[in-house]
Amino acid sequence: MSKALKQPLHEKRLFNERALVALVVVLMVFFLLLSRYFYLQVIKHDDYSAQADGNRIKIQRISPTRGLIYDRNGVLLAENETAYRLQVITEKTKDLNSQLNALQDLIGLDEEDLLRIRKDIKFNPAFKPITIKENMNEQEVATFAVQNHHYPGFKATPYLVRKYNHAKVMSHVIGYVSKINAEEFSNKDPNLYASDDYVGKIGIEKYYETELHGQPGLLKSEINARGRPLSQAIEQAPSHGQSLHLTIDLALQQAAYDAFADETGAAIAVNPNNGEILAMISKPGYDTNLFISGISHKDYQSLLNAPEKPLFNRSIKGGYEPGSTIKPYMALAGLHHKLITAETTMFSNGVYQLPNQKRKYHDWKQGGHGHVNVVNSLAESVNVFFYDLAVKLGIDRIEAFLKPFKFGQLTGLDIAGEKQGILPSRTWKKANRNMIWFPGETVITGIGQGYFVITPVQMAQALSVLVSKGQYTPLHLIQKQVATVLVHSDINTAHWDTVHQGMTAVINAPNGTARALASKDYVFAGKSGTSQVFGKSEEDIYKKNEELPKHLRNHALFVAFAPVQAPEIAVVVVAEHGASGTKAAAPIAKKIIDAYMQINDLLPADEEAHE
Repeated sequence: MSKALKQPLHEKRLFNERALVALVVVLMVFFLLLSRYFYLQVIKHDDYSAQADGNRIKIQRISPTRGLIYDRNGVLLAENETAYRLQVITEKTKDLNSQLNALQDLIGLDEEDLLRIRKDIKFNPAFKPITIKENMNEQEVATFAVQNHHYPGFKATPYLVRKYNHAKVMSHVIGYVSKINAEEFSNKDPNLYASDDYVGKIGIEKYYETELHGQPGLLKSEINARGRPLSQAIEQAPSHGQSLHLTIDLALQQAAYDAFADETGAAIAVNPNNGEILAMISKPGYDTNLFISGISHKDYQSLLNAPEKPLFNRSIKGGYEPGSTIKPYMALAGLHHKLITAETTMFSNGVYQLPNQKRKYHDWKQGGHGHVNVVNSLAESVNVFFYDLAVKLGIDRIEAFLKPFKFGQLTGLDIAGEKQGILPSRTWKKANRNMIWFPGETVITGIGQGYFVITPVQMAQALSVLVSKGQYTPLHLIQKQVATVLVHSDINTAHWDTVHQGMTAVINAPNGTARALASKDYVFAGKSGTSQVFGKSEEDIYKKNEELPKHLRNHALFVAFAPVQAPEIAVVVVAEHGASGTKAAAPIAKKIIDAYMQINDLLPADEEAHE
């Protein structure tokens, strides 16, 4: 067998081909590695850098401090105080159930608390802190600190919590804050709010939520592989909420609240010259501090089911017939439209009837008041005079005249939850009852009955316009500049004066319905009224309302202003089921005005000493 001959040229060519293929493969691999390196180091640099930072840098939110709330004199009404909350990270603890059971006696947890805690544990990750108890008192914090070593994973941490001073008397003005709920959180800017933030629920706290809340800051922490912080720095400082100064005078607010004694109702005192609300109460009030950290079921049911309805803000939501407090406005309308003059008289025999109708509209005084003019009719609250005047005006002119006083409209007060009220008219009745307007409804509208509904704040706004002779300044609760608009500018000054004279006679004339309240130290004017709770039969028309069971008695109303020559304060009072405006509501109004005079050093020295 012969030996194969070597072929150097062939072998060299084969080697070169293989070397070239190897080189191409190496270059391709190198190019792929280079491309990948470029992709990772250049194109994806920012993403991976952020991920790396995320592993070593933690950004935490710094909650802003909520703004404070003061009264007009700088008295602190809503503040923030340091409290402690007990939290647990479940992945760091063992036998959680037995520890929770042991905490029941240690810090006062009840079954309601345990149900909430177990629900939170079920629906939250093990590494997230779960709140066991909010707003621990000093005794609870100290007790837990001694036993802390028995509770791994548990920690008491400080935080700021809202606190309301004079909570009950200010409850319906300031309102309260509480934990944000899911619906509220979904409507908030996620850059400003966290899921465990506190937000205003009602009152000033809700209306001025944006101003009070502030803007959160950012805390940057560098951590090691175990998650322990190595260094911390504030990347963005929080912008704390604005502090608000109310127009409310706390001393007058307290005096108004106390003036009701055991009665329920509402009172509003305003400065008719600038629209500032000096006092606004709805009685009874309640302790708003109960709601901050979550009110217990027992406490909430107690408030909810209380017959006096302390949670109901009567000052902005309570709907009442204005009754005879509407008569000054009706008198002004009659004077303006030249249907009566200051000298016009009519005879009141105690009964009014429309032509060709049998129904009788009665006066409150059996047998009537005899010959009266507009001033007398206001002083004695003569129904027949205003029945007749209402018919002469007609419902269309009544509606048009009363509308600029803001009857039947929201006042726009800077507080949440205001009710609108009703200014009756043909249009309103057609839209809401699908019925035509009847003449008899015009008659009772003249004395503030029928479909007529006002809220105390709406009456305060109207009274402010009446007292200032047509100057409409929107009522407000925060100290600020508010523009004044002149309404009914075409009304003769003498007509305003005549109405004021009639209201002054209510208290200061011998025949005035509230003459017992006249003050020797200052002159004030007013008008009483009653808001019907139920209708009376003709046989019972003169039966005293005070003889009825309390819950069936009429609501008592009184409006007043002082001093007459240069008014500084106007007051609206509603005493629920007070029966008589003169006997129930008027004395409350007098006490409020007296308090204002004393607070502002407008009473003689001997009177102050007596008080």
